Amino acid sequence: MATNGDKSRNDDKPTGSSAATVAMKPADAQTATVRYVDRPECSETFADSVSHVYFDGQSLRIEFGVTRLDDMKPNAPITGRRYPAQRMVLTPMAALELINRMQQVAAALTQAGMLKATPKPTTQS
Repeated sequence: MATNGDKSRNDDKPTGSSAATVAMKPADAQTATVRYVDRPECSETFADSVSHVYFDGQSLRIEFGVTRLDDMKPNAPITGRRYPAQRMVLTPMAALELINRMQQVAAALTQAGMLKATPKPTTQS
């Protein structure tokens, strides 16, 4: 496992899709190159559902959920509960980036045959 002082990793160099250019506000329109730096200690959250999605004009809020089934009893319906697992709040620019990346994922899944493209409805005049 690499530590923060481990220089054998290549975290401080821009990589393909990891490098991003951020527009600055000054009149000279300078741009900054932002490097992706991995944090292996960053935790992951499992979710099996998206409970809520809400955009208030300033941020996109997404709540992910996890479903837990109750104990099963003979001759009784299966019941369960859904708990919030993670809440994520994104700026409008990050939300737009998420939308674009998810469209790329959907296109890849469609190409792999895991999703079927739905034709857009035609409007008649």
